[in-house]
Amino acid sequence: MKEIRMHGRGGQGVVKSAQVIVQTVVGDHKYAHFIPFFGVERKGSPVYGFLRLDDQDIRLKCQVYEPDILMIFDDTLLSLPQTFDGFKAGGTIILNTCVNRQAVKLPTTARRVALVDATGLALSRLGRNIPNTAMLGAFAKVCDQVNWESLKKQIAASFGEKNVEAAQAAYEAVAVS
Repeated sequence: MKEIRMHGRGGQGVVKSAQVIVQTVVGDHKYAHFIPFFGVERKGSPVYGFLRLDDQDIRLKCQVYEPDILMIFDDTLLSLPQTFDGFKAGGTIILNTCVNRQAVKLPTTARRVALVDATGLALSRLGRNIPNTAMLGAFAKVCDQVNWESLKKQIAASFGEKNVEAAQAAYEAVAVS
């Protein structure tokens, strides 16, 4: 089982992107579930959620305390201590940022770090700062937890073709180290 914690801000599409991953994985006859956490529930406030993916039934229904993967939709959240709480050594970080690897402070225990300017891609493709579909493209490229073709179909069904373009652009642009 892969445990993923997603961090973002209200309005960035964290919850909807997790729902798209769940729908894609379940549609491919695997198992997934998502538990959102909203806090104060207003646009711009930090939000996070807990996503689990597996080939077999998932019975665990609680927060993810030791994530294998962190998806961070906003690099301003890097300064919050809870962003990296429990992050597993050897895990993967997928970060929406427009700066290079040397400019961001990340745990040295990360095995893989993937950086993508999901905000820039969303602005150029959609005209709005909603980086969720671009982050989905980066997730698909970096992790083998979801079928890329199935995910693109689900993005199109949920958001439309412009969002598939943003996801494809992120899939191609994500820098992994």
